[in-house]
Amino acid sequence: MRVGLFVTCVVDLMRPSIGLAAVKLLERADCEVIFPENQTCCGQPAYNAGDRLTAQQLARKVISEFADVDYVVIPSGSCGGMIKTHYEELLSDLPEYRVKAQWLAARTYELTDFLVNVVDMDSFDTTFQGAIAYHDSCAGLRELNIKEQPRKLLSHLAHVDLKEMAGAEQCCGFGGTFSVKYGDISSRIVDLKCDDLEATEVDALVLGDLGCMLNIEGKLRRRGNHKTKVLHIAEVLTGLVGEETE
Repeated sequence: MRVGLFVTCVVDLMRPSIGLAAVKLLERADCEVIFPENQTCCGQPAYNAGDRLTAQQLARKVISEFADVDYVVIPSGSCGGMIKTHYEELLSDLPEYRVKAQWLAARTYELTDFLVNVVDMDSFDTTFQGAIAYHDSCAGLRELNIKEQPRKLLSHLAHVDLKEMAGAEQCCGFGGTFSVKYGDISSRIVDLKCDDLEATEVDALVLGDLGCMLNIEGKLRRRGNHKTKVLHIAEVLTGLVGEETE
């Protein structure tokens, strides 16, 4: 099974350990991991900002780079949602690419969804242990229905205690360019998220989108909380946690 890994530009630039962990998970599932080295952005920032031409150019680039795989797997509900939910409309005035967008969307999976519903992975080689809470990132939850998949994967870890956090489905305030346009509102929203997290009394917050991770982790540290870890689920499932892989 040839699986193309769309690692996302944020993971590539800010936390490559997530990409390395995703590769490890896919290889353990006996997938041949294909990684186009020229991949960059899915086009979502341009699309959200109204720059349709740039978004189209990036979408066409992604379609071309992943034209020869069985599946595309993305460790991000946000980028996954862009490809699966918005590419067809984005390329609607380019008939040739609209068909290709439909083809790609049907083969694109967020990482946890792929591990649960395509390869049915239920065994993980990780030393991670502790009490955790899971945050449901907006795009993954609302565009891709990512809810039970990560919890099912985490339930297979013998030394992990998953606690449900109040407001787990509520936005962290990041929202891409929203956090720039409406900084005060964004800051207040993430403060409320941190309140819920700290009330849960866990060792780590786990989630599936690096944008949300950076937003929440940054606010925790500015509040003086240097204890609670903020981790991508791929890092937890493999034990390749953050800076330990650098």
